[in-house]
Amino acid sequence: MPLTNSLPSIEQKLLSVLAGQDLGDITQELCDFSLEEQNATAEAQGIQPTAASDFIPVLGKTVTYIVACVLFNENNEVLAMQEAKQSCAGKWYLPAGRMEKNESICEAAIREVFEETGLNCKITTLLAIEAAGGSWFRFVLTGTITGGVLKTPAQADSESLQAKWVKNIQELPLRANDILNIVEIGKSYSNRDHSPALWHNEILPTKYSHHKNYLRVVAVIRKRATNALNVLVSEKNVHHFPTVEVHPQRSLHSTLRKFMVELFGAELPQHRPHGILSVEHCPSTPPHTTDGICLNVLVVFRPPLEEVALIGKCTWHELSKTLEEKLGRILSSKHSAIPLNVIR
Repeated sequence: MPLTNSLPSIEQKLLSVLAGQDLGDITQELCDFSLEEQNATAEAQGIQPTAASDFIPVLGKTVTYIVACVLFNENNEVLAMQEAKQSCAGKWYLPAGRMEKNESICEAAIREVFEETGLNCKITTLLAIEAAGGSWFRFVLTGTITGGVLKTPAQADSESLQAKWVKNIQELPLRANDILNIVEIGKSYSNRDHSPALWHNEILPTKYSHHKNYLRVVAVIRKRATNALNVLVSEKNVHHFPTVEVHPQRSLHSTLRKFMVELFGAELPQHRPHGILSVEHCPSTPPHTTDGICLNVLVVFRPPLEEVALIGKCTWHELSKTLEEKLGRILSSKHSAIPLNVIR
């Protein structure tokens, strides 16, 4: 099948990703390593597949999406809520909870903050993404308070017992310590005026509904001869960024590594995920009945291009100076993309 679009369009696609815009539907032609193909590869190696090839992400059934909000006031105090649930009653935590059907990520965050603290907020950016396996995701967000009244013990309900602003959340009896890291990320982000160039712009999920869960890989490498930055392009059917369906039973790192082996062979060149450039998600609407997401992940290769062999249907595309500068700024700081914390 002939390729139906040209390499320069890849640069436009990259600009769209960097601007927080979706790249449209990921059809069978645009997925380079589907779950069906992953299972076939496993079976060929004598390994029994652990997930059905036709796995569909459905909120509350096959996938769980959590939102957590890290919000600060003018005194650099973080908003905390006291749990009402019997299993952890009296403990403290960030406003957080499960996304519900027909909610966007931001809508879920706004609802959770209001239900648990009594305050209204405007979400301004993603702060971090956490993943356990390939079917549990927590989206950490921040924003600004726009109104409402802080919940007091007299207003306790099934959502929370009360809420308050605290200087040091570690001084409270916490439901779990897993929020300490994201509170620090939020605190650093809220104080970024001292070093704004090191931080990412405000990044909100793009509203696009996907049928499956995907990792879209923006992989970059330097060419030793020219020091030019190159991006990896799949030549399967049409030029696009290499894309893999997320395996629901594996960590995202495992899914990514197995995909890289498909493209580069068992002698995998040294590489690392730099972070998430953007997230694509939209609550399912007819005719779609799924809750798929796409994470656009930036991957950086350490060896020069001349030392890296490709075995998959891919090629390297040298970026224009303008795009090289844009990506170069992102690569220069660990805070310039959304951190991805893979729990397992």
